Amino acid sequence: MLEKALNGNKYYWWWISLLLVCIGVGAYNYALQFQHGLQLTNMSRDVSWGFYVAQLTYLVGVAASGVMLVLPYYLHDYKKFGNLVVFGEFMAIGAIIMCLLFVVVDLGQPQRLMNVVLHPTPNSVLFWDMIVLNGYMFLNIIVGWASLEAQKKGVPYAQWVKILAIVSVPFAFSIHTVTAFLYAGIPARHFWLTAIMAARFLASAFCAGPAIMLLLLFIVEKVAKFEIGDYAVKMLARIITYAMIFNVFFFGLELFTAFYSQIPGHMHSIVYLFAGLEDPTTGQHLGVMVPYFWAAAFMALLSLALLIPSATRNCKPVLIFALIILVAATWIDKGMGLVVAGFIPNMFEGVTEYMPSSTELFISLGIYAIGALVVTVLWKIAVTVKKAAA
Repeated sequence: MLEKALNGNKYYWWWISLLLVCIGVGAYNYALQFQHGLQLTNMSRDVSWGFYVAQLTYLVGVAASGVMLVLPYYLHDYKKFGNLVVFGEFMAIGAIIMCLLFVVVDLGQPQRLMNVVLHPTPNSVLFWDMIVLNGYMFLNIIVGWASLEAQKKGVPYAQWVKILAIVSVPFAFSIHTVTAFLYAGIPARHFWLTAIMAARFLASAFCAGPAIMLLLLFIVEKVAKFEIGDYAVKMLARIITYAMIFNVFFFGLELFTAFYSQIPGHMHSIVYLFAGLEDPTTGQHLGVMVPYFWAAAFMALLSLALLIPSATRNCKPVLIFALIILVAATWIDKGMGLVVAGFIPNMFEGVTEYMPSSTELFISLGIYAIGALVVTVLWKIAVTVKKAAA
């Protein structure tokens, strides 16, 4: 079926060419980083996880979101998602590839990645993160490809495909739970030391991931004349809405716990995000993240205001706008907001701010382009097969 990715109109090839250019820009900047080291990034002693880890955290959630289609379709035999489930599985593959690439570039020297394999330490959360991420990716490759192959031949998928799809469900929950434990397992960082970190991760994953997928499906529907089905869209939009409600509710729980209990360690990072903090050594008020986080809070609430009423949620232009601002809000909150604020203030109550360097942004652009290329090719094959089968 791979040959189906080689046939497309001029717009398809322009898009592929644009992605290849972005990959080239990212590769060039990665070569510079490989040569000069992580000094080309703006990470420091105080903020040792930056833009790369923030993208890894967000994209793990995007990968996990495929379970929102797999679980009802394979476990509950919900046929309305039958036309979409393979797109969720293929998007998960692209997202996990991006996650792994962000780990590689964050390490500085890529050979350090082999330490996890050559010197496995099961008492490390990172070891289990490697197991579930790779396991989930291979399960999605096998299940997605086998079910698409069956559809091409016009026969039902094999029973073992259903078994593997069901096995992938706990893997989907695990990849995001284990990633959350990477944060919650560091007791010195009060911002991350919360029992509902994994629940917050899952809630944001199950709203942001399906939102991205639905936006991409709208594009596919437009450019490839592929019918995705109104009922499936409405059900997916409803799932996104409920997950976003839980996401905002969980963040509200964090605010209550920190400020009602007046726990300084838990309050400082949140105060930094919403108002900035004064550096005790220089007396300077620092708050580079403040406008971004207020924008995220506003967009999160506005998306809920548009998604909760069925009249606005079922209006396609409004739904698209609500999904876009939902994705932007969760990207800021769960990415830079969660990761960077965890390091502020530092162990000496000082404030070291962080914004990504141009090298980090260009390398990230290249990685996102690789993920987009993988998803484009896989979705192109899926659309071609499904249109031929119909």
